Amino acid sequence: MKSDKAWDYATPATNDKGKKIIICDFCQKVISGGGINRFKKHLAGVSGDIASCNKVTPEVRFTMQGVLKETTRREKGNTSGGGINSVTISDDDEDTEETRFRNVKARSTKQGKRKATSSFHPFFTKAIGMWFYDACIPTNACNSPYYQHMVDKIADIGYGYKAPNYHALRVNLLTDAKKSVSLLIDSYRSQWIECGCTIMSDGWRDIRHRHLINFLVYCPNGISFLKSVDASDIENNASNLCNLFAEIVEMVGEKNVVHIVTDNAANYKLAGNKLCERYKSITWSPCAAHCLNLVLKDISELDNVKSLVTLASRVTVFVYNHKWPLNWLRKRPGWTEIIRPGATRFGTAFIALQSLYDHKADLQAMVISNDFKKMLKVGNALECKQIVLNETFWKNCLIMVKVMTPLLRLLRLCDTDEKPALGYVYEGMHRARKGVKELFKKKKELYKPYTNIIDRRWDRMLRKSIHCAAYWLNPNFQFNRESFCSKSEVVSGVLEMVEKFSLGVGHFDLTMMLGKFREAVGTFGRASAIASRTTMRPDEWWRLFGGDVPMLQKFAIRILSQTASSSGCERNWSVFERIHTKKRNRLEHQRLNDLVFVHYNLRLQNRLKVDKRSYDPIDYECIDKTDFWVVEEEPEGEFDYNDIENMLDEQEQEPASQTQENENHDVSQANEVDSEFHLLSDREIDAFNTPMSQDL
Repeated sequence: MKSDKAWDYATPATNDKGKKIIICDFCQKVISGGGINRFKKHLAGVSGDIASCNKVTPEVRFTMQGVLKETTRREKGNTSGGGINSVTISDDDEDTEETRFRNVKARSTKQGKRKATSSFHPFFTKAIGMWFYDACIPTNACNSPYYQHMVDKIADIGYGYKAPNYHALRVNLLTDAKKSVSLLIDSYRSQWIECGCTIMSDGWRDIRHRHLINFLVYCPNGISFLKSVDASDIENNASNLCNLFAEIVEMVGEKNVVHIVTDNAANYKLAGNKLCERYKSITWSPCAAHCLNLVLKDISELDNVKSLVTLASRVTVFVYNHKWPLNWLRKRPGWTEIIRPGATRFGTAFIALQSLYDHKADLQAMVISNDFKKMLKVGNALECKQIVLNETFWKNCLIMVKVMTPLLRLLRLCDTDEKPALGYVYEGMHRARKGVKELFKKKKELYKPYTNIIDRRWDRMLRKSIHCAAYWLNPNFQFNRESFCSKSEVVSGVLEMVEKFSLGVGHFDLTMMLGKFREAVGTFGRASAIASRTTMRPDEWWRLFGGDVPMLQKFAIRILSQTASSSGCERNWSVFERIHTKKRNRLEHQRLNDLVFVHYNLRLQNRLKVDKRSYDPIDYECIDKTDFWVVEEEPEGEFDYNDIENMLDEQEQEPASQTQENENHDVSQANEVDSEFHLLSDREIDAFNTPMSQDL
C-alpha cells in the first residue's frame, strides 16, 4: 500500500511503453521519471528539477514543502552518523526510501522496510501519547494536517521550548488564528463577486438554552462560516430577524448575495420577504431539504405506510436483539448489515425498507431453517417468521421503495454541499409527482394520497421563482423536449428573476437573449455544447458556452451556482457541541463564536478536494447515514456503524448478498431501483392497496 501523502494527489499509470508514470490530479501533468519525490517537488514548487504545478492549492503546496524539508532533515541526520542517543526506527516514508536509494546506491540493503536512524528518544513519542490520554483528546486528532506540522516546528526548535499557556491559547493565539482564517475567507470574495453567493441561516438552542443563529455563506468553492449571533435577548419577530439578516447582507455585500435560505418557520418566512423588499435583487426561499423531510414525514404517517414500517421494524428489532439470528445471518455469503432508521430522520424509514427488501432471501432462509425452530420459544420469533414469509409484505416494501426513490434522491442532492443543487429542485419535484402517477398507472384513488402531500408542501412552501429559473436555465433539462415542463409558471419565474437581476437596466436585451439559449443558437448549438449538456455542471457549462450572450451568461451563472438548502448550518451545530461541552459551558458567546469560526473554516479547507470530473446528478444515492432505530434491549454483538456508512455508499451498486442473487434472480432484478419508475402489475397494485394487519 502506498503510504506517502503525495499519493493522495497523484494517479499512478503506465505509458505506451509500459513504464510507470505519475499524473498530477491538479494540472494533469504527466511525470515519467523521478518517482514520488520528483512529484512532490512539482507540488511544492521547487524549481530546478521539474516545473511547478500552477493549480495546486496553497494548503497542499505548504504540506509538500514541509514534507520535503523533513526528508532533507532526515538525510542530514543519517549522514552524520548515530550518536550515543540514536535509536533505530522503522521508516515507511516512500520519499525517504527513494532519496536514500539514489544517494546510497552502492550500499547493499536488505529486503523489506529500510531502517533510518533518529536522534529522538522513544520517550518523545511516549510523551505525546501520554498527553493525548491524560487530556482525553480523541486519537483521530493526529489526522489533522496541522498535527505533524506542529511536531516538526517543535522538533526544529529543540530542547527547552515552552508551550503556550492557557491564557495564550484562549486569547492571543485564538485572536491571531481568527485573523488568519479571516484572510482565508476574504479570498472567497472574488468568487462571491463573480458568481454570487447564498446566505444560509439556521437557529438552535445550546446546552445553556441560549438562542443562537448561525450564518454561513455558500459559493461553489465551498461554505464559509461567517458568524454566530446570540439572539437570546432579541424578540424573534420578523422585523428583528430582517434587520439581523440585513447586517449579514451588508457584511457580504448586497451585490454579491443572490439567494438567502432559512428554515421554514413563519417568522423566518416573513423576515425573508421583508428582506427581499429591502434588497430588490435578493431572493428568499425556505430550506429545500427541510421541506422534503416534511414530505417524507407526511407520507410516513399514511396508515398503510405506517403499518408497513412498523412490521419492518419488528423484523429488524428481533434480529438485532438476539444473538443467534444475527450470527446466523452474518455467516451468509455476501451478507451486509440491515439499515435501521432513526426516529427523527424520516428518509431513513424508507431506506430501511429498501435494505430489508435486499435481505429477503436471507431472512426467509433463516426462518425456514431447522435451527430456527429452537428460536420459536423466544418472544416475537413466531411473529417475525410470519412477517418474513408474507409475500404481500415484501411486495409492499418494493412498491414503497419505488414510490420514494425520486424524493430520496432529490433530498440527497439538496442535502449536499459539494455541488450547487438549485438547478435540480424543480425538476426533482416534477419528476417525483409524475413518477408516482405513472407507477400507479394513473389510478387517481391510489396516487392521490401521495401527490396531494407533494403538492401541499411544494405549493405552500418551496415553489419559488428562483427554482423555476434555475430549472429553465439548466441545459440538462431545457433541451430534453420530451420531459421538459412547459407550464406557464416556469416562464413567469424566469422573467421575474430577469427583472430582479437587471433592475430595469437592460431588461429587454436580457429577455431577448433567452430565445438564443432556448433555440441553441451560436455556441449553444456547437457539438461540444450539445454533448456536455448532461455531463457538466450547469454553471460550468454556461461559463464555457455562454460567451455569445455575456449578460445572460452572468445571469445564468449567478442562478445556477447557488445551493437550495441550509443543511450546512445544521451540520455546523456538531462543531458547537464539540467545542461547547459541559466542561466549557461558561464560554461567553464571542469566544465560542471565535472557536467555531476558526475550527469550522479550517476543517472546510482541509476537506475540499479538487475534482474536475464530470457532474452526474443521478449519482446521488439515498440519504441519512446517522440515526438508526433504538432497539428495545441492548443487542448482543452490535455491529460497526462504519460498515453501514460504507454499505450505503455501495447499496445501489451491489446486491445485498450473493446468496439472494443466486436464489432469486428475478427478485434481484425487480429490486433494482433507479431514477426511472417501473410499472407495476394490477395484482401488485391491488395488494399494496390492501391494508396490512400489524398482528400477522
